[in-house]
Amino acid sequence: MIITRTPFRISFFGGGTDFPLWYRENGGSVLSTSIDKFCYVSLRKLPPFFDYRHKTVFFSKQEAFNNIDEIQHPSVRETYRFMEVQEGLVMQHDGDLPSHSGLGSSSAFTVGLLHALYALQGKMASKKRLALEAIHIEQDMIKEAVGSQDQVASAFGGLNRIEFSPQNIEVRPFTIAAEKSSYLQSCLVLFFTGFARFAAQIEEDKLRQLDNKKHELSLMQSIVDVASSVLDGDIEQYNEFGKLMHESWMLKKRLSSKVTTQFIDDVYEQGLRSGALGGKILGAGGGGFILFFVLPEHREKLVSDLSSLLYVPFRFDTLGSQVIYFTEE
Repeated sequence: MIITRTPFRISFFGGGTDFPLWYRENGGSVLSTSIDKFCYVSLRKLPPFFDYRHKTVFFSKQEAFNNIDEIQHPSVRETYRFMEVQEGLVMQHDGDLPSHSGLGSSSAFTVGLLHALYALQGKMASKKRLALEAIHIEQDMIKEAVGSQDQVASAFGGLNRIEFSPQNIEVRPFTIAAEKSSYLQSCLVLFFTGFARFAAQIEEDKLRQLDNKKHELSLMQSIVDVASSVLDGDIEQYNEFGKLMHESWMLKKRLSSKVTTQFIDDVYEQGLRSGALGGKILGAGGGGFILFFVLPEHREKLVSDLSSLLYVPFRFDTLGSQVIYFTEE
């Protein structure tokens, strides 16, 4: 039996420039971190006593199939196909946070399942291999309207600048001092706004308008450079990170009318009135999680003023996808 643990991610800047349609022509750059909220995938061989060959369990939902083609979940079906699975398997998934909420949960699952299948075969897969193969499965096999940052962030873990080009994906870890990392985390506050979106639908709308949004995406990409300089600089300048988040959110809202709602705008404005310097809806938009940057002395007021939302404490993750349990059957 194998159990993998794969982190979700928070993307600070550059989202949208990680789509192949953009970065194959313009390059792309994203600043993100993985967090201590995880997707868990357990995998074991199915004993030969049943009238089905494959069983999947997602939270409380169970399904059984004889052929890979019958598997309903697209990531399970195509990952099994990619890995040329022949034997019967039981796959169970669980997570610390809900799916379709802007934290890269779908890609974390694909990475975690790939990792588990390699471990079941007795193979060690590199972080880059997991990321690139998860991208291939989601973009080329499932044909989802997804970018390339989530798979990389979940596989590698840590606070990274990720560079995209037609030839390569490069991960540049930020090796900032513990004091800086602790301060940055103390300024970040995460809330759940509720289930309100499906990322693929919003991303498809953005991609349809890509030719008309080149100016916005170029500016969002340039902010990654500025934010990287802030992180590399003195801790006294870290408050600029929050102001850049505000600037980036204003640009992101211009990519599609589906990115925000009146409810989200009201929450954001309340966050600013409560002391936040900036923030953003994570992921495609339309709902899910909203992240604020607030000075530590205003943190308690922000959490109190937005008490109608679910406050989600978190810390940075540094390890990426891991096999946390392995035993031969």
